[in-house]
Amino acid sequence: MNWEGMTTLFYKELRRFGKVALQTVMAPIITALLYLLVFSHVLEEHVSVYDNVSYTAFLIPGLMMMSIIQNAFANSSSSLIQSKVTGNIVFVLLTPLSYLEFYLAFLFASIVRGVAVGLGIFIVAILFVSLPLHSVIWVLLFALVSSAVLGTLGIIAGIWAEKFDHMAGFQNFIILPLSFLSGVFYSIHSLPEFWQTLSKFNPFFYMIDGFRYGFFGISDVNPIVSLFVVTLFWLGLGWMTLVILKRGYKLRD
Repeated sequence: MNWEGMTTLFYKELRRFGKVALQTVMAPIITALLYLLVFSHVLEEHVSVYDNVSYTAFLIPGLMMMSIIQNAFANSSSSLIQSKVTGNIVFVLLTPLSYLEFYLAFLFASIVRGVAVGLGIFIVAILFVSLPLHSVIWVLLFALVSSAVLGTLGIIAGIWAEKFDHMAGFQNFIILPLSFLSGVFYSIHSLPEFWQTLSKFNPFFYMIDGFRYGFFGISDVNPIVSLFVVTLFWLGLGWMTLVILKRGYKLRD
């Protein structure tokens, strides 16, 4: 392993989104808090999901995880598509980095950004809402593995996309719908049986449900099952990414 080269690329990616932290970190935090403000104000008195858990408290973990996965995806995908469009991807490809080191550098940077946004939402939200914390370990596990999944998916999307329109389509027609239909604003037990079954084919549902378990100790699915599904999804996408990088698909053409 070329540790120095990998950490240099990782540091470069951190600097890239850190330079515009107002856009990459603060903006998602403010967006999530606006969702929280609107939905809690409208539905707090009308919706009850778990016993002894307010709807506002129920929303916070879902909004945190939705922001984590969206920003983990955005970090790796935006970096790659910008490098391809501007042509400076060649300077990364010329470095003595293996495809595994290339993957890990982008992956770790995506995890850092996703977790930073989630932590920011948590810190601001607990100033206004009392939020229990059932298990820090479960919260961290799902935050890290879920951001790894979306960071990996972002690398695949960034390699596949040839222009910004392709990336916007990927995010608008895949990432956003799966995020909003994953139980962020509701429990799947409130849905008709057909939609409950369909929701269980959405990997984002397991990310949010397991993450929420870390706060309340309650979930729609056994958290061990959720963690297994999310980890399996990450391993599958990780293997696919390494194959794509090794072949140089759309990078060395």
